[in-house]
Amino acid sequence: MKVIDILRLGPVMPVLVIDNLAHAVPLARALVAGGIRVLEVTLRTAVALDAVRAICAAVPDAVVGVGTIITAQDVADSKAAGAVFGVSPGLTAGVLDAARQTDLLLLPGTMTPSDVMTARAAGLDACKLFPAAVAGGVGMLKALYGPFADMTFCPTGGIDLAGAPSYLALPNVACVGGSWLAPKALLQAGDWPAITALARAAAALRAG
Repeated sequence: MKVIDILRLGPVMPVLVIDNLAHAVPLARALVAGGIRVLEVTLRTAVALDAVRAICAAVPDAVVGVGTIITAQDVADSKAAGAVFGVSPGLTAGVLDAARQTDLLLLPGTMTPSDVMTARAAGLDACKLFPAAVAGGVGMLKALYGPFADMTFCPTGGIDLAGAPSYLALPNVACVGGSWLAPKALLQAGDWPAITALARAAAALRAG
């Protein structure tokens, strides 16, 4: 499996910030129940890697990745926790080398044509556009399609349910990333049915 294959499993990849380890498994189950299988657990909390381990062990239908990968150690830790892929806000030689050594699929962040050229030269054919809204959003992706028609993107940052279809309609977008599927208030309330409902709405999105 390649990164692009993972991105095509669904129209939305939720960006998850898990503060309470007890939320990890029920959250993943709620998302999968709503038709969202690819999950990005960000390394923004102390329990993130434990959450990845728990989800991988208890929710076999989930395809679990780790986000906010910045260092080679992050790559190693993510692979050891059971992640299938890693998502980075950018791309460095150290992160790329570590991903190759550990066989962790990598989705690097790009923001400029030079970033895309660097990823392409490294043999990657899929990138994250981050932060998408700040980087020019739909207009930027349309502009990138000309010189980089062979590259596929997962735009992330500033995208919500209402804005997602305009991105998904683009030929170079496989899916979008977003945090709206797991809002903090619903996590704190343990309202898993509400999160499943959000997942269903996201899974129903289709490129126009």
